[in-house]
Amino acid sequence: MNLKISRELSIEETLKEAFKLYSENFASLFMPMLIASLVTGSFSILIVKYAESMPELGPSISPEIAMNKLWSYMIGLLGVSLVVGIISLVVRCIAEGICVKFAADIIEEKNPSLEESFNFTVYKLVSLLAADIVVAILAFLGFIALIVPGIIITIMFSLIIQAIMIEDAGVLESLSRSRKLVSNRWLKTFALLLIIYLIVGIVGFIGSLIGTPFGAYKYTVSSIASAFISPIVPISLTFHYYSMKMKEEQRKPPPPPPPPNI
Repeated sequence: MNLKISRELSIEETLKEAFKLYSENFASLFMPMLIASLVTGSFSILIVKYAESMPELGPSISPEIAMNKLWSYMIGLLGVSLVVGIISLVVRCIAEGICVKFAADIIEEKNPSLEESFNFTVYKLVSLLAADIVVAILAFLGFIALIVPGIIITIMFSLIIQAIMIEDAGVLESLSRSRKLVSNRWLKTFALLLIIYLIVGIVGFIGSLIGTPFGAYKYTVSSIASAFISPIVPISLTFHYYSMKMKEEQRKPPPPPPPPNI
């Protein structure tokens, strides 16, 4: 396998290579995230509109009727939020999977194709969704516990998408593989995640400020602004994945010498 990466990269090199790859393939990598952001932003408007439709509970309404209306409203809000959450999760997994596959093909010096990246992502979608849900639950429980366990879990399983998309790993295998790769560089992985999510957060905050005048549609505007920088997350982690693989190769013991000729 020919790789552009022949050694472990520093954080600076990882980010530099990620931004370079993104800038050189902007349209291909931006489009999946843009579509995902438009879908997520548009469906977020449904939640806002539904939340604004809370029934008026005046003093003339009996407590029983008021409770029934409030209960119906809460069930509806929960249902809308659940549907939007599922749709957002699916489109996000597809977009990130496409970016990882596309970036990996470039790093491995293959011919990248959006169609092939999309098809392979759809093929691995169940694994991507299952692994993402497992990590989200574990991280949520970790953050509830003492915060620190949640951070550790997030770092530990930060390369599951790369393991699934590049190594064709299953759900449990991807969790194990990510943990093994990250174990080589815990603090480095944490620092990389912190930097890229800070960058994405700052751009997202600027986008929300820009979208404020648009009322309920501010979420769509903010999502579009975030889409410009969002590909950096999967691309950077893909470079980090290959960097950790190089580190793993360096740690392997050398092969034994050939037996002497008799």
